[in-house]
Amino acid sequence: MRPSWQEYFMSIADLAATRSQCHSVQVGTVIVRDKHIIATGYNGVPSGIDPCADCLRKECKPGKGYALCPAVHAESNAIAQAAKLGISTMGAHVYTTKAPCKDCAGLLINAGIRTLFAPPLEIGSLARKLIIESGMGVSELL
Repeated sequence: MRPSWQEYFMSIADLAATRSQCHSVQVGTVIVRDKHIIATGYNGVPSGIDPCADCLRKECKPGKGYALCPAVHAESNAIAQAAKLGISTMGAHVYTTKAPCKDCAGLLINAGIRTLFAPPLEIGSLARKLIIESGMGVSELL
């Protein structure tokens, strides 16, 4: 059976996540405009930097210790890839395998992303507040 566009792009985001060498979570992102992929990204250390031998946050409580982590988030990497290639993200749609953090939400808003397709945003989170206030469309996936 032929997948819907949403299923198709989310499956590519899932595939992008498999490139991550992060020890704690693998995240993939796809930026799409007019049903064409314009950039992909996954979480990991910046280009040219050796991957972590072990998670630097493993002793931290969940949700803590992000300042210790050298990884760049998948959404940020996808936006950076588009910028590197000189491709505008204005009016594009983003498919990501994990709800964005506050910083990535701000980047998506400022990059002109029209719609976010992602797992449910945490109720009460600053990322959710920013995305909703910005007027960005949200399609929460289960």
